[in-house]
Amino acid sequence: MTDTDQAAPGRRDRKKAQTRAALTAAALRLVAERGLEHVTVEEISEAADVSSRTFFNYFTCKDEALTDDPALDGNPVVARLAATPAQVPTLQAVRLALDEAIDTIQADRELWRLRLAVITQNPALLPRLVSGNIATERAMVSVIATRLGVGPDHGLPPLITAVTSAAFHTAMLRWSTGDDTRPLRDFVDEAFSAVAAGLPDPPPPS
Repeated sequence: MTDTDQAAPGRRDRKKAQTRAALTAAALRLVAERGLEHVTVEEISEAADVSSRTFFNYFTCKDEALTDDPALDGNPVVARLAATPAQVPTLQAVRLALDEAIDTIQADRELWRLRLAVITQNPALLPRLVSGNIATERAMVSVIATRLGVGPDHGLPPLITAVTSAAFHTAMLRWSTGDDTRPLRDFVDEAFSAVAAGLPDPPPPS
């Protein structure tokens, strides 16, 4: 096998990633401008300079193009959580497992700002976004139960999973709106620190 042959799969993968990203960006931009009901797959494809047939090689429908993102793949997060040493406290282990996803989302801040704005404006998209997390959350519950040495029916693993998921989503929403230009990592750390501290009341205004 030549060096050219070995490089070809890498180039194909990059081309596929670029096409997928172009379709997602086009879908989000058009829906932000016109509204969810006034954008078609054909228009998204044309804006991304591909055919509708190509669109369906990447997404099953328009809504999927708006909500799905490789950064939301929970498998790497679960794998990193499972690989974190047992002596690391569980809350900290979950936070560390999110590092790569945080960096990936941060690198596409403007896209994510647009995505979250579109979802806020079109609440019908929210169930699709949430449903994609169900399998990940179940896997996290299982990994956390193993870390804690408790059975699958124990209440703490699903509680930790739900609380950390809410902390992460809250941090993302704060990061994606307003004028605060701090990186996503700062917002996530702030949210996790508040959870670790027991969600204390803020100090009274001076």
